[in-house]
Amino acid sequence: MRLRDMYELAVQKGIDADPRGRAAVQRLLDKTRKKYEELKGDDKDEFDVEQLTNPYSDSRISFGDDDTEVNRVLVGVDIDVSEILLAKELERQGTKIDLILSHHPAGKARVRFEDVMKVQADIMAQLGIPINVAEGILGERIKEVGRHLMPANHFRVVDAARLLNMPLMSIHTPADNNAHQFVQKHLDAKSPETLEDIVAVLKEIPEYKQAAKLGIGPKILVGSKEARAGKIVVMMTGGTGGPTEDIAEMVKAGVGTVVEMHLSDEKKKEAEKHHLNVIIAGHMASDSVGMNAILDEFEKRGVEILPCSGIIRVSRATVC
Repeated sequence: MRLRDMYELAVQKGIDADPRGRAAVQRLLDKTRKKYEELKGDDKDEFDVEQLTNPYSDSRISFGDDDTEVNRVLVGVDIDVSEILLAKELERQGTKIDLILSHHPAGKARVRFEDVMKVQADIMAQLGIPINVAEGILGERIKEVGRHLMPANHFRVVDAARLLNMPLMSIHTPADNNAHQFVQKHLDAKSPETLEDIVAVLKEIPEYKQAAKLGIGPKILVGSKEARAGKIVVMMTGGTGGPTEDIAEMVKAGVGTVVEMHLSDEKKKEAEKHHLNVIIAGHMASDSVGMNAILDEFEKRGVEILPCSGIIRVSRATVC
């Protein structure tokens, strides 16, 4: 596959699984194009034109020519300079690497990472939380994440890839959208009654089953094994953890249990305060579920997948 074709396919897979729906995403792209057309001078020159077709600021070709032919990809949840060097060592040993694919964003994909958090407001609205409240409590959290990213060395890994002439791409929210939808549909179909049942149902998914064997599988963070789950909501997309205030609003909206990749101590205390059950599905396993949905598409088109750095590779074609 051409590198550009892989990138565009991943974006489309993300749009297909976007909780907002394809029509809503297209409206956002149309608004972005209108704003771009109204820009002038430096503002237009500095605009990231990828935004016109890709609604996910955390997913970009970080380095590499669009026409690069990719036959084998080294893919990991996190890619650092060490993985770039690993790719070069593999090549020295005779295993050609055409592309390094990172789930977590690097380079330009990390600069405006907080923009993808806006989808969380739409998810909250779907649960019955008024959109004005959802956007209100999310707004400060988005600014907080943006401030934390300001001093980051965004292009460190990209510079290493460039110096070693190793194509690098980041695919984040498109994968998380797929994890979000896949896990929610699985839980909806199984209708687990208790928190213990949720953990068991999650481990029916191969990535979580394998993670459990490694000691990093699904766990009950807030609540007891016997506690009834009530309404179960999966929160696995939107960049990173949302605001602490969303806990109280979700309880008001009738949510009984949240299934997440991870949760801060501050939000754990808030969940305990409001008696919201929390299941931590696991970070690496959940990221792997989403990435595998995209990796399967690459594999169908003849690309060999070489997993590393936390990826639990499972092909849905082999388990369905």
